[in-house]
Amino acid sequence: MSQLPEPTGPSHLRASDADRQRVADVLRDAAGEGRLTLEELDERLEGVYAAKTYAELERFTTDLPGVGSTVQQPPRAAAAPTGPDSRITGGAAGQSFSIAVLSGATRRGAWLVPPDYTAFAMMGGVQLDLREARFTQRETTIRAFAVMGGIEIVVPDDVTVTIDGVGIMGGFDGTSQHSDPQDGRPVVRVTGFAFWGGVDVKQKRRGGDTARAEVEPA
Repeated sequence: MSQLPEPTGPSHLRASDADRQRVADVLRDAAGEGRLTLEELDERLEGVYAAKTYAELERFTTDLPGVGSTVQQPPRAAAAPTGPDSRITGGAAGQSFSIAVLSGATRRGAWLVPPDYTAFAMMGGVQLDLREARFTQRETTIRAFAVMGGIEIVVPDDVTVTIDGVGIMGGFDGTSQHSDPQDGRPVVRVTGFAFWGGVDVKQKRRGGDTARAEVEPA
């Protein structure tokens, strides 16, 4: 039988999976507010999921405002709303476009999606990943324009998607979902056109495999 550790202070108690998840949520919120870069977020999340004690968890949030001791209370800046509308947080979003001309552009991680977003790809590619994103409003419109290029939009499976784009010698097609205003789910509307290119809208489970491909590229 291995020797048991000597009793120590509360900060050296073993953290649970729920404790690690609460700290990870705080870091994602901080990244969405612009307090952490995506690189810093990835680095801290890796450390959080490897942490074993409260003391190890606390060091990842000590420089974030409004976050108390991990031991004294769950390390969240504020209680998150529950239910299907918990991803609609309001606030002022940042950049509202992604452009790729003979190049690539990617937006993913914890970011705040504005009510109107434009993606333009010309002989290049754009990827928008909304699985960890939050929304300023319930309805978001993404205008996707692919000219001899490709645009991939990844949407979590708890978000309603409607598609009404046009394909001209390209692919922009799919089956829209019914939006019920009473269920409170965010709605993402994808519109625009694809000319000699493709727009690919996919729904994926958070941390899982593709649930359904709504639009297939040309």
